[in-house]
Amino acid sequence: MHLKHLSLTNFRSLTRLDVELPRRAVLLVGSNAQGKTSVLEAIYFLAAFTSFQTHADRQIVNFHEAKNPLAVTRLVADYQRGKMKHRLEARLILEPTGVNGQRLRKEILLEGVKRHANDVIGHFNAVIFVPQMSQIIEGGPDERRRYLNLALAQAVPSYARALSEYSQALTQRNALLKALSEGPALSLSKGGNSDQLQVWDEALVKFGAQIILWRIQAIQEIERLASRIHHELTRGTEILRLAYEPAFDPLVKPEKQLGLKLDTAIDRSSIELNEIQDGFLARLKQIRSEEIARGVTTIGPHRDDLRFIINKADVSDYGSRGQIRTTLLALKLAEVEWMKERTGEYPVILLDEVMAELDTNRRADLLKYVGEDQQVLFTTTDLTLFAPEFVDGAEVWDVKGGVVTPRSK
Repeated sequence: MHLKHLSLTNFRSLTRLDVELPRRAVLLVGSNAQGKTSVLEAIYFLAAFTSFQTHADRQIVNFHEAKNPLAVTRLVADYQRGKMKHRLEARLILEPTGVNGQRLRKEILLEGVKRHANDVIGHFNAVIFVPQMSQIIEGGPDERRRYLNLALAQAVPSYARALSEYSQALTQRNALLKALSEGPALSLSKGGNSDQLQVWDEALVKFGAQIILWRIQAIQEIERLASRIHHELTRGTEILRLAYEPAFDPLVKPEKQLGLKLDTAIDRSSIELNEIQDGFLARLKQIRSEEIARGVTTIGPHRDDLRFIINKADVSDYGSRGQIRTTLLALKLAEVEWMKERTGEYPVILLDEVMAELDTNRRADLLKYVGEDQQVLFTTTDLTLFAPEFVDGAEVWDVKGGVVTPRSK
């Protein structure tokens, strides 16, 4: 995967950017709040069609442009995947609606043809590392689910579509459960009855079981890579494990067995899709009265979690700052290798101020993992954090006030 040309219009503070990208490393240098991270954010947006900085796409539209009745943010990437050249474009259009209102419309074009985002995601791949991503480890389960969803959507065909279908079924099922919880008379007045739950149960199981299976496979594959990388980064002093905690666990537990300890390795790799579907559907029927009483769906991929274990201890609870940083670095480097295994192409690697977060040894370790056949973009406020020979072999771009200026060699 080689991003050859990037064009941005009204993206964050970057009112206009039109630049060719080399295959070698690019170092974006400048003070804070000058637009360095926005360049990485734009590239990642073209891979995931969402921002790692915000859940609201409206916020990435240039602030001054957004004041106009009609505002357009445009991102265009020319890239090579294998021997084929492609063009991908994303448009965010703020257009007037109602009285003094605006609505955001998103358009995705591949080779100039409009496509649904769920059908295009994964065509261009990128992996990003930013300091605030420590929330993957330190934050709540929703942060870890988002990480899994963004990674799998790029590497597993149809994952994004299945996740969208699951979310729609979940919304409809929750609405029906809420109506049923309010009493039979009120439920009927809203057009709902308990027999309709079977329809949404089946839809939830169809897509949810597939998501669970993909997550089982992906976490096992990423763990294999992350464990090795983490072992090298810690000079063999620590052992990293990833513990998947599905809200519906398809692994059948013997009766009267107590819950397993968090540090117990669990192998779900032999479970088939039909086993997950049958078990999931049976469990939904088993807890139907409880869910009607609560008015919400209590099990399924929307409540999954992922834990990081070092030497049998949960990193989120007991890890030091150094351990959290090293775990996250190992996870992201493993994601790069995993994506290469899955897609046959290295993703574009985006590293935001990562060198400032690491000690001297970890900086050297990181640069060792960035091979010549990988395209990587770093942001930094201080070039001295990089080895002089690495800087000499890289492209250096100065970023100031939203303007990117490549330095001449």
